Amino acid sequence: MSADMEGISGVVSSSHVEPGSGEYERFRRLMTREVNAVVEAAYEYGASEIVVNDSHNKMDNILVEELHPKACLISGSPKPLSMMQGIDETFDAVFFVGYHARAGCSEAIMDHTYTGSVIYAKINGKFMSEAGLKGRLAGYFGVPVTLITGEQNAVRCAKEELNDPVGVVVKEAVTRYSAKVFPFDVVREKIREGVKKAIEDLSRFKPTVEEGPVELEVSFGRSIMADMALLIPGMMKKDARTVVYTAKDYLEAYKVFRAALAVNSGIR
Repeated sequence: MSADMEGISGVVSSSHVEPGSGEYERFRRLMTREVNAVVEAAYEYGASEIVVNDSHNKMDNILVEELHPKACLISGSPKPLSMMQGIDETFDAVFFVGYHARAGCSEAIMDHTYTGSVIYAKINGKFMSEAGLKGRLAGYFGVPVTLITGEQNAVRCAKEELNDPVGVVVKEAVTRYSAKVFPFDVVREKIREGVKKAIEDLSRFKPTVEEGPVELEVSFGRSIMADMALLIPGMMKKDARTVVYTAKDYLEAYKVFRAALAVNSGIR
């Protein structure tokens, strides 16, 4: 399970998800509660082992002392595979919890693609949200994404980009910073029903696999970021803000994407 924060049911404001802000401590507790609801439902419907990877910001948001006792947690950053740390071919399914829509979507809470500096990311010419990018990494290991939770456009992006995961809409976004929020008892039941569908017939879910070679295209908000990304051997410039890399397989493309962001991490 990869757990982000912007798509958690009560989250609507940047103050809810930024460490150090007045509301952050309250909302990391709500994130932990929502992750626990998914874990509880997964065990109810037959899961035998669950690994939760904290996938927001510095990736140490989930409260270890309040996490479901049957879940194993991967916490902290940096991690080589970032939001998908821990994935390998031994897993039967991947869940994306609290995910958000890709950059440029309307009616989407805090839409972005990994960082605010990315205008868009494409894989083989197709626009990707974080769900699409991470789901293809799961697919590289032969594992399907079977569940995504978040607002309605996070779910839409995932269904466009992946092989039809179960979508659970835990809030209805109105603008980037407003949403119709449901009581948590309603959210818990939505999650429970979604997890049931995502687990009971695993054979119907297929991994999303990008056969090599894989073309990665990233457009940044500033031209200097594209220039810095050219430090990566094999990276080519498409225009002032956009770079392209052709990888031998998806794992390489994913690592190059991460490296392109890393070399720009200090640039504003």
